Amino acid sequence: MSQSSLYKVANPYAEALLELSQLNNIIEQTSKDLSFISQVISESFELKSCLSNPLIDINLKKRILDQVFSGQLNEFVLNFLFVLVDRRRISLLQVIIDKYLNLVYEAEEIIVAEVFTATILTELQQNNLIQKIKLMTKGKKIKLMTNIDSSLIGGFIIKIGSKVIDTSLSGKLKQIAFYLETN
Repeated sequence: MSQSSLYKVANPYAEALLELSQLNNIIEQTSKDLSFISQVISESFELKSCLSNPLIDINLKKRILDQVFSGQLNEFVLNFLFVLVDRRRISLLQVIIDKYLNLVYEAEEIIVAEVFTATILTELQQNNLIQKIKLMTKGKKIKLMTNIDSSLIGGFIIKIGSKVIDTSLSGKLKQIAFYLETN
């Protein structure tokens, strides 16, 4: 299935989940639970492959989800996972989570900034970066998503929507190499 097809299938589930979260006034808790689920599944290849395998029985998948997440998630979110299993859409879980979080960020006017650095940013560096991004975007709320990329050598790359700001050493070296090749 193409990426756009996945989003078309996942979108109604994400929208329905957001609507129910709003009605029950648990948007923040649902977002935390979904982020936790995403983290657990990304760290466990076995769980990911089990959930996406269509040959594994639906009831077994539900029992596995119940054992892994029971007591750690809101009952509402766990029931949503069961619905996805029943409808054979659990393999789209990560796409649904991503779409849901994007809808929440959009509804709450949160700007998502993805930062790639060579080393881990300190709390002070992250706060300073958030303040600079607020000034650049005139946004009130910034969600900073940091990623480590040792190939950058030093500096960082910020992605905000389609805008990319590259202050990395590897980026500067590429610019110099391009300049030398064209002259």
